[in-house]
Amino acid sequence: MKDIKRRIKSVESTMQITKAMELVASSKLRKAKQRAEDSRPFFNALYEIMSEISAENSDFSSPYTKKRDVKRSLYIVIAGDRGLAGGYNNNVLRLAENDAKGKNVKILAIGKKAVEHFYKRGADILEGYAGIAETITTEETSVLSDIITKQFLDGEVDEVKLYFTEFVSTLSQEPRKLSVLPIARFEKKDGTHRSLTSYDPTPEQVYEKIVPQYISGLIFGAVVESYASEQGARRVAMESATDNADEMIEELSLLYNRARQASITQEISEIVSGAKAQD
Repeated sequence: MKDIKRRIKSVESTMQITKAMELVASSKLRKAKQRAEDSRPFFNALYEIMSEISAENSDFSSPYTKKRDVKRSLYIVIAGDRGLAGGYNNNVLRLAENDAKGKNVKILAIGKKAVEHFYKRGADILEGYAGIAETITTEETSVLSDIITKQFLDGEVDEVKLYFTEFVSTLSQEPRKLSVLPIARFEKKDGTHRSLTSYDPTPEQVYEKIVPQYISGLIFGAVVESYASEQGARRVAMESATDNADEMIEELSLLYNRARQASITQEISEIVSGAKAQD
């Protein structure tokens, strides 16, 4: 009975922790979703301008759109800084690792789990950033964008891909990959009107100024989206752990009551047996 009681107290302590973590994850999830929604309009506008420039200028040419033979790739992999989030980290890391098999790949890892994962496997890590997802700013992603564009323009890598987790809902998070560089050209559709916008000094120069900001926005959006996915996955995992702990406590309490009842019954039997012996 003492062992069962000690086990019940231990499970109750665990349940308090998982419940607290569930509430914290719910709070952080709301903030992360709001950050993602607030950032979208600006970067959507950049994307539309880039699309318009490349589609409306027949002689358009940019180093950011030129395709090359892929000899070396750069993978930007975003994972979490902590565990206890179900399969959140493993899913996106497995997706990137499977794509990297047999290829010459550099890794730009964001999140402690991503840094640790590729470091242990001896991967070629260009940069590693841990503990930045919750408070990341566009200034920080601009630094990452400069590193990425320099690698591409200098010919160090021939393509750049982004691996992150898309937040579908609190119960569903999907690992995704996105091609960042080279950027696909947009062809002007027949019958569409020509844009009246003029770009100074040239469309190409405006385009090349926008691209780093656009990549910065992609990274910012992916980090925020991944962070929301991490909190959603952790909330579900902790909710499940809390429910399991509650069920375990009920089972242990039932076992304790049975043991207690058996002990009382035994004591009564001993008292009755003793009374009969005296008679």
